[in-house]
Amino acid sequence: MTLFESPQPAPAKARERTERWWHRATGYQIYPRSFADSNGDGVGDIPGIISRLGHLADLGVGFVWLSPVYASPMVDNGYDIADYRDIAPEFGTLADMDRLIAEARERGIGIVMDLVVNHSSSLHAWFQAARRSREAPEHDYYIWRDPAPDGGPPDDQRAAFGGPAWTFVEEVGRYYFHYFSPAQPDLNWQTRALREEVYDMMRWWLDRGIAGFRMDVISLIGKDVDARVYEEGPDLHRFLQEMHREVLAGRDIVTIGESWSVSPDTGLLYCGRDRKELDMVFEFSHIREGWHPERGKFAPKPFELAGFKRALFAWQDLTRHDGWHALFLSNHDLPRQVSFYADDQEHRRAAARMLATVLHLLKGTPFIYQGEEIGMTNARFDRIDQYRDLETLNHFEEQIALGVPPEEFILGANRNSRDNSRTPMQWSSGANAGFSSGTPWIEMNPNAERINVEQDMLHPESVFAHYRHLVRLRRDHDVISFGETEPLLMDDPAIMAFQRRLGGTRVLVAGNFTGEEQHVNLPDTVHGEGSCLIASHSARERIGPDLRLAPFESFALLIEEA
Repeated sequence: MTLFESPQPAPAKARERTERWWHRATGYQIYPRSFADSNGDGVGDIPGIISRLGHLADLGVGFVWLSPVYASPMVDNGYDIADYRDIAPEFGTLADMDRLIAEARERGIGIVMDLVVNHSSSLHAWFQAARRSREAPEHDYYIWRDPAPDGGPPDDQRAAFGGPAWTFVEEVGRYYFHYFSPAQPDLNWQTRALREEVYDMMRWWLDRGIAGFRMDVISLIGKDVDARVYEEGPDLHRFLQEMHREVLAGRDIVTIGESWSVSPDTGLLYCGRDRKELDMVFEFSHIREGWHPERGKFAPKPFELAGFKRALFAWQDLTRHDGWHALFLSNHDLPRQVSFYADDQEHRRAAARMLATVLHLLKGTPFIYQGEEIGMTNARFDRIDQYRDLETLNHFEEQIALGVPPEEFILGANRNSRDNSRTPMQWSSGANAGFSSGTPWIEMNPNAERINVEQDMLHPESVFAHYRHLVRLRRDHDVISFGETEPLLMDDPAIMAFQRRLGGTRVLVAGNFTGEEQHVNLPDTVHGEGSCLIASHSARERIGPDLRLAPFESFALLIEEA
C-alpha cells in the first residue's frame, strides 16, 4: 500500500451500526463577508461562494456551514437578523441562495444554515411592533421588565459584549433584555407563538433544500433572566425536544448546536441517541484552556498541551458509545489555529499539517474553517482602528477605562480577537489576494502574497493536499469514522498521541506540538507493523520503539491485526 492509497472497504460485519451521512463527512465553515467578493464592493457574497465551489469539491467536504446571510443591519456582521426569510443585499438575493443550494448539491455538498434564534435584530419587524405597544402580540416575543423604583434598569446584569444588559424603550416604559448588545434583543422562548414562528421559518428553509442547521448559542434559549441563569436554563431541553418533534424529526439533515457551557456532564443531554434533540454540539472546553481564568480571552495565556488534551479526550470518552462530537479548533469567533496552538512562522506549514492530523483522526465530525486548509495566520493588527469586531471594540473601551494600557489590550486582541479569523480568504498572490477587486471591508493579512491557495498548491508539502487526504481517509476508513479512541502519553507536555480501534484495525496517531525534536516513548502494547497513512519527512521509516518526531511533525499508522 502506498502512502496515499486507501484499503478495501471493511467487511459487512464491521458496518453493523446506525450510520448517517454526516458520520463520514467533513464540514467547512464559510464566513460569507470574507470568502469571495464577486462584484468588487469589498464584501464577500453568495455569487462569490458559488464561484469557489470547485475549491470545496476538490477538498472533498460533505457540507458547508454558512454563517448568516440573512437581511441584517450588520451590527454584529449578520448575527443580528432583521428578516429570517430574506438575504442581505450585500450578499445577494434569495435567488442567489437557491442557486448556491442547487449548485452545491450537484457537487455532493450540502448547505447548512446558521440558525440565530436566541435573539433577533432590534430592526426586525417583530421588535419594531413590540416596542410600539405593550398590547402588540409581538411584545411577548421579547423579554421585558419594568424599571426599578428609581426608574433605572431592573437590575445590574451586564451584556456579554459590554455595558448593561437592559435598554429602556420610552414608548412602552419598559426595559428589554439583551444578552449581547442593544441591537440584539433576546427572544422570549416562553412564548408559544414565538416558537411557532421560529419552527415555521425553519421548515421554510428546509423545504428550500438546505442540509440542516448550525444553531448559534442555542444553549441560551432556555434562560431564566430573573434567576440570572443563562446557559442551559431550566427549559432548554424541553424546547430542543419540541423543536425536534415539530421540525427536525424524519428529515435526513444534520443539526449542530453551539454551547459555551456544555460539559461532559451535560453533553449527552443534547446529542444522546435517545434524546431526540440534536446530532452534535460545538463545545469549547479545549478553547477555554487558552484563556486567562480571571481576565478572559483578551488576556494572553501560554498554550498548555496537557489541559488541551484532557478536554478533548474527555469528549472522546463521553461519545465512546453514544452521542457524537463536533471537532474543531477554528471558527469565526476564534483566532487562527496555527497562530494560537503552534507556530505561524518558521514551522507554519508543518504545524498546520500536524494540527489537522491530530484533530481529523479523532472520532467525530471535523470542521474546517475557511483558510485553515492553507495555514492562514492571525493578522496581528497594530491599532484598535484596524479592528471591526463589535466585541473587541466594546471590550477595548471598557478595559481602557479600567486602566489597561492600549498596547496590552492590542497584544491580547492579536491573540484572541474574532477579527483574526475574519480577514479575507487568501486565494492568490494578486491584488487583495484574489478576494476582491475593490477595497476589502477589513484589511488583508500582510502575509497574503506568500500564503494563499495558489502558492500552497504548488508546494511539495501542501497544507491543502494534506487536508484533502484527511477528508478522504475519514470517508474511506471505518476505524476513523467509528473506532473508539484510546489516549496515550497523557502526561507528556509535548506530544499528543492516541490510537483508534475498531475490530481488528487500529490507527496509531502522534503529533509534536513543539519546535524541538521530541522522542515519542510509546507503550510497547501499541507498536505494530502497518502502513503509514499520514507522515511528514521520513517518519515512515522511523516509527518504532525509538521514534523521534521533528518540530511539529505528525504521523498516523494503520495496523491490521491478525
